[in-house]
Parts: sequence; structure tokens; C-alpha cells
Amino acid sequence: MNTYSLDYIDDLYVRYIQDPNSVSDVWRKYFEEFSLASQSEGLYSSGDGQPANGNATELNDALWLARMQERVDQLVREYRVRGHLMAKIDPLGLHRKGPPELDPRSHGLTEEDMNRPFTSPTLEYANGRTVGDIIEKLRNTYCRSIGAQFMHVDNRNIRDWLQRRMESSENRLPLSRDVQTRIYTKLADATIFEEFVRKKYAMAKTFSLEGAESLIPLLDRAFEKAGQHQVKGVVLAMAHRGRLNVLANIMGKRPQNIFWAFDDPKPELFRGGGDVKYHMGYSSDWTTSTGQTIHISLCFNPSHLEFVNPVALGRCRSKQDRAGDITRNEHMTVLIHGDAAFIGEGIVQETLNLSELPGYRTGGTLHIVLNNQIGFTTEPEESRSSTYASDIAKMLQIPVFHVNGEDPEAVAQVVNLAMDFRKEFEKDVVIDMYAYRRLGHNEGDEPRFTQPLMYAAIDSKKPVRDSYLEHLLNMNGLSRQEADSISEVRHNRLSREFELAKSEPFVYDLSSLAGIWDGYFGGPEPTDEHVTTGIPKARASDLLTRSCAIPEGFKPHKKLARILDDRREIANGKQPVDWASAEMMVFASLVTEGHPVRLTGQDCERGTFSHRHSVIHDEKDNRKYMPLAHLAPDQATIEIINSPLSESAVLGFEYGYSLDCPEGLIAWEAQFGDFSNVAQCIIDQFIASAEDKWKRLSRLVMLLPHGFEGQGPEHCSARLERFLLMAAEHNIIVAQPSTPSQYFHLLRRQVKSKWSKPLVVMTPKSLLRHKACVSTLDDIEHGSFQKILGDTRPAGTPTSRIVISSGKAYYDLLEERTRLNRDDVALIRIEQFYPLEAKKVLEALNEYPAGLPLYWYQDEPSNMGAWQFVKIHWGDELAPKFKLQRISRAESASPSTGSMRAHKLEERELLNAAFGL
Repeated sequence: MNTYSLDYIDDLYVRYIQDPNSVSDVWRKYFEEFSLASQSEGLYSSGDGQPANGNATELNDALWLARMQERVDQLVREYRVRGHLMAKIDPLGLHRKGPPELDPRSHGLTEEDMNRPFTSPTLEYANGRTVGDIIEKLRNTYCRSIGAQFMHVDNRNIRDWLQRRMESSENRLPLSRDVQTRIYTKLADATIFEEFVRKKYAMAKTFSLEGAESLIPLLDRAFEKAGQHQVKGVVLAMAHRGRLNVLANIMGKRPQNIFWAFDDPKPELFRGGGDVKYHMGYSSDWTTSTGQTIHISLCFNPSHLEFVNPVALGRCRSKQDRAGDITRNEHMTVLIHGDAAFIGEGIVQETLNLSELPGYRTGGTLHIVLNNQIGFTTEPEESRSSTYASDIAKMLQIPVFHVNGEDPEAVAQVVNLAMDFRKEFEKDVVIDMYAYRRLGHNEGDEPRFTQPLMYAAIDSKKPVRDSYLEHLLNMNGLSRQEADSISEVRHNRLSREFELAKSEPFVYDLSSLAGIWDGYFGGPEPTDEHVTTGIPKARASDLLTRSCAIPEGFKPHKKLARILDDRREIANGKQPVDWASAEMMVFASLVTEGHPVRLTGQDCERGTFSHRHSVIHDEKDNRKYMPLAHLAPDQATIEIINSPLSESAVLGFEYGYSLDCPEGLIAWEAQFGDFSNVAQCIIDQFIASAEDKWKRLSRLVMLLPHGFEGQGPEHCSARLERFLLMAAEHNIIVAQPSTPSQYFHLLRRQVKSKWSKPLVVMTPKSLLRHKACVSTLDDIEHGSFQKILGDTRPAGTPTSRIVISSGKAYYDLLEERTRLNRDDVALIRIEQFYPLEAKKVLEALNEYPAGLPLYWYQDEPSNMGAWQFVKIHWGDELAPKFKLQRISRAESASPSTGSMRAHKLEERELLNAAFGL
């Protein structure tokens, strides 16, 4: 008899009441006897107290047991689903009222039922107990200091695994005295550091960890568990709150160096550069209690909070790939979030979405929400529509463990469970550690202006170290003398380090380039580095031929088959080299020379403009094949991956990947260059400024389709002006190659040169198939990237005006010059905007007499494109010989018109102006 049987019987009985003849003779007889028995004095006995005889008693017993079973099973489920709502997870004691579904009375269970022995087949560890025992076990498991959300997970194996792990132990981890002492010691580390810093540097911004000190033993337990799981490396990322504490007590950074950051004794070293102390990264080796060594890398992070998340994941993936860790088990990521930021920042959802995608998987991330229950001055009901700040993570079908940060042993249980879950299922997992912020958003802020009741509760709280010590003293787990000794040792060490910071000369502690970055360098562009980028014509032809090879029996689309045939013709020298073929030769040459290649972006396997076709599909069974991955048995890896519809997270991921792969070509391609502005934070705060702020190099390539072709204001401009505006101190390379061979040599230079900068490339759209935008195999072999391409007319051709342009604009001018037969107009192309010294531009103009009209020509409005940059950086240098003038669209709030006819009208006006018509 089960609940399904009960439902069936109930349905039959309703039909019997309505019409006794509607049920079978057997059931009609049962119900007739049941009705007679119901008129007796008791459910189980006849009127004289003896058991009621016959089938009616048997039926009554069956119905009662089935109904009782249903009630208990439903109550068990309610605790698993909603028990977290009654859990005491708030250290401030502002407990919520439990949902009515957790009240046994709401399920028809009475006080008398509490003492009935009962077996619940869904509760593995409660057999032979009473109903009251079952409820107590459920409350211990789901309603104490841990609230678990896991019943939303569709995978039954995961739910069952979590139920067994939690219910068998009632969500409590047995701890030895040594472990308890270690937890207390880590709490002492955290508390004493904050107290010491606040005393020595009163009112200085530290973004204190006070109120959430359990983060330090949490991380300690996580890394201990990681060691047990044979993890060799951890990439750690977090915002500013608690970072100094983590640097000192987890990363092992000397307090002396941290105190130097407060004292700031050498401001001249950081004129115009550097970053605040609570944004700085660090790396060190962590040794577990059993002797395993784990390398921990704490990422540098700007104030833009959650945007470091994909960067950290990219670094982890890169480390895994470098180590050949295809199981994704030897390296992991730990991300520490703020509660308001986790639910508020869209980058979080974008990053979570990467976790199960093949091109971005890292084997599971440990997410820690440092839940202060406040966002600056904004309370939860003002900052989220969900119950929890962590609810966004439920999209991943993973558990979320809410835990009271003032119960360090519950925190230890949650860490143990979360890490084992990650190991078992290779999925992300979330710990939402409820805490509070003892001080304001920063140490100079007064939180009582806006949260008087919350801070009245906070003011009455003692540090978690003190409350945990009381617990240990009561349990005889630690003596007062031992506790005092632990505190004294830590305070004395901080005092010594403080004195050394005052007495010893300042030493800049940012690590120099070493390890995989040994031999690479940043800074100004070298003048003496010669990089050979050409490859022999025969090799180029062979590589392009092999990049078109498909397995026997593989059936591509007939149009794609023709494209492959055309590439074979190019390889044989029968057709000129187009853009896609040049790119294939870049990828093929690099991987066969031992350089990994990774390209991701929306639709980049095929290419937005159907030009690349790096991954070929069989039209019969949709098999996929990438010829570039089968060029040679000893080639480096190549990944060309369609990304999700995300810019910020994917670009951040690739930037992070590039930080740990200097020898590779790591590239992100925007679907249209216009869409890169969605990732502006990654560009501004990481790509363009990381070297200046943190002395960290990247060789990332950004491919941004750019060109005014009448497709409207969001499909024309990669915002060249924005990249040129932030170009300074040789921080990035900004280029717009105009031929396939220039593109070939530019990308190979990026990999072969040891000078390391992010490369921003304005790539073409219509030029991908333009008949004039072609090169030869000789150009591939003998050429090199040129920052400026001079005019293609015969030397000595009379010149009446000079027009400088770039990219597609050059081909428009060239076509117009040919149409008008105006060989008196010189056309010069800028291929690299930055870095490019004005004197190099002047050298390109040396052959022309002074005073000739000189124009900068661009498709973009005058307040966009390169004009402002060109005028500021080159105008004065050119002024003695030439007066630089502009030909462009008028300034505009929007990049372009949405009307194709208006676009053509404007383009005609520009071309007329260029040729003086």
C-alpha cells in the first residue's frame, strides 16, 4: 500500500458514493463493509472494544497506514525542500518564521502521532524511530546552522548523494581536538590582524573582514580538502572586503609588506600607476597538514567586483591545459563574492553559464558568498527580488549551502561537503556564509545613519573567535592558557613586522616576470627586436592544403565543398590569397611550430560572415571535423570555439587564459566589433591597464569586425576612438591591417615577438571577399608587417594631394581613383595606429613636396574614428610641412545612419571631397 494506491482507492470510493454500480462487485462489497464499520465506535475496534472483523477492518488499517505514510513522507520532503527557510543562519539572530509546511499539524499529524513508531522508506537513517524522532532528525539536518537548497536539482543521483551525506550525520562534522584548535587559531589570525591594523592605521581604508572572520578557517579547510583531492593549484579571486586579511593569513604575504602599503614611503615609484593595497594579487605555495603543496594564485582585481570571475576561470583553464589536466581535477577555482554583487551583477550569470560548456569547463568552482546582509547602505529587500542572494546559482542545478558564519564547526561541515560534492560531480557548488559587517562599507563610513537596528544588533555581538573559545572551554577542547598563547604569538609577530616596516628600507614586492613569462617583456616598444614572420611558400601551400583535408566519406555542404576547393586552388597558386586563407595559414603554421592557438567568440567556428569554416559539419549526420587539429602528430593544441552570447564573461575568460599562456595565440572575436562595448569593463580595467596597475602582461588578441557598409549604427563601428583614447605608455597595440598578408604577419608577430601587449585588430567585413583585398604566397613568404603602407602608383607619379586612410576606406578611395583616372592623388594606408610615432608618418610623406594638401579620410563621424587621435598625435609634427585636414562625416551622437540610401549619399559626398569634386 502506498500513496498511489491511496489515491486510487479514494477515487474509487468517490465513484462508489456517487453511484455504487460504477465500481466492480469486489470493490462495492469492500465499500459496503467499510461504511458499516465506520458506524462503529472506533477505527480499529468494534463497539465492544474488540477488533472489527472482516474486510472492513483490513481496509481501514490499509487506508490509515497509507494516509499516515503519505503525511510523513510529505513532511520529510517539505523539510528537504523548505528546511533552509527555518535554519538559524543569521548570526544577528533576525530569524525568519518557518513556513507552515514544516509544522506537523499542517499535515494532520497530532501530538499522539509523535510517539508512534514509524518507518519512512524515503529517510534512510530513521528506520525504527518514532515520528517525533524523524522530525527531530530532519530539524537537526536542515534547520540548525546550515540551510541546504538542493531539491531543485533534477539529477536524482545528486539529490540522493546529498541526502545521504547530510542526513547520515545530521549535517555535523565530527572534529578532533586538533582540528578545533586549528579552527580557533585561524579565527585568532583573522581577528588579531584586523584589530592590529585598525589600531595602527585608524580610519585608513582596509575593507575589514570583521564580522566575517570565519572566512579564514573556511579557506583553510577548503585548501586542506583540496590537498586530499590531489589538487595542485588553486586560482583564487575576491573583491576588496577581507583581501588584506586573506593576503596575510592565507596567502602568506608578509605583514611588513602590507604595512608598507599603508605607509606609502615611496610615492615617486607609483606616479601615475600602481593600485590600492586591497586590489593587489599574490601567489604562494600552501602546504597542507599532511604535506601536500598547492600553488595558490590570488588574482589582481579592480573595484568592479565580480568582473574578475571569468578572468580567474580563464586562468584556471589555461593552467589545466598547460599541465595536460584533461580531467580538470588538478587545478580549481575559488571565487569569493559579496552578497549584493552576486545577485546584482550580470557578469555573475554570464560566468555561471560558462561552467558546463565544453570550451570553458574547469571541473567545478567553489563559490563563497561572503554575505554581509547589506550592500553599502542598500538592504536586501531593496537590492534583489529573490529570497537569497545566491538564488541565481540555482540555474546550474547545483546545491547551495547557507551557513551561519558564527558557527565555525558548521562552516567546517559545509566546506567538507561542498568540496566532496565538487570532486564527486565535477560541478560548481555554492557556500552562502551569513555574516555581518562590523564597520561601515569602509572604515570612515557611518552605517548607523541608514541601518540603526542592524547596527544595534551588531554592536551587541562579540567576535566569533570569543564565542567559539567559550564553546571550546565548555567542551574542554581548549584551555584558556592555550588560547592566550595563540593570541600572544600572533600579536607579537605583527608587532615585529610593524617595526620592520618602519625601520627597514622599502622593497617593492610585486613579483617580476618569471616562470612561463621568463624572457618576455613589456614597457616601450623595442627598436632592436627583429622578428621573422614569413614562412616558405612551399610550406604555406602545404599547410593550407592540409587545412582543407577532410576524412574519406565526410560529406560537407556543397557550397562549403566549393569553398574548400577554392582554398586548394589558392594553395596551388592558381588564385590569390584571401583573408580566410591567410588566417588558416597563420593558425596552421603556429600550431605546427608548437604554439597553441585558441580562438573563441560568437559563431567563430564558421565566422559571422561565413568566411572561416574552421569546423566542418557533415550534412548527413552533423559530425564535426576540424582539419587544423589534424595537421601533424606533434602539433600544439588548437581550439576554435563558438562562445555563448556573452561578451564580458567570454572576453574576461580569454584574457585570464592569456595570462597563463604567453607562448600561444589567444584570441577573442566579436560577432561585430560594435558589440565589444558590452565588455568595456574588461577592456578598461584589465586589458588596457593591467601592466600599469599590476605589472601584469597579456598577449591577448581582440578581433573586432569594423567598417561602414550601410548596416546601421550597431553594425559598423568597433569604436576605434575608444581604444585610441586609452592608448598610452605603450599599453596596447591597435591595428587595422588592410591585406591578408598584413593580417598574416601581424598575428605571427604577436606570437613570435617577446614584446608582450594586448593586440586590438579592426578586422574587415566586406573586404573578406573584395577582389582587390588579396595577397600572394610570395607576400606570405617574404613580407613582414608594415605599420604604414605607401602609395602603389609608380614612383615619380605627379601628385596634387595626399589622402591618408585605413581599412575599407582605402579600397573605396582606390576604386574611386581608378574610376576617375585620378593618378594625381596619393593614397597612404595606416596599418597600425598605436604605437606609431609621428616621425614615422612624416617619413612616409618624405617623397612628397611640402605644402601639398594632406587629408585624413575616415568613414566615421568627426568625433569618432581615428581623427581626434591623429590630429593630437601627428598634427604638430606634420605642421611645418603639411597642413593636415579632415574628410569625414559630421560629428554625430550615433555612429551611422540606418538608411542604406542615406549611407550611400554620405559616402558619395566623402569621396567627392577626397578628390576635390
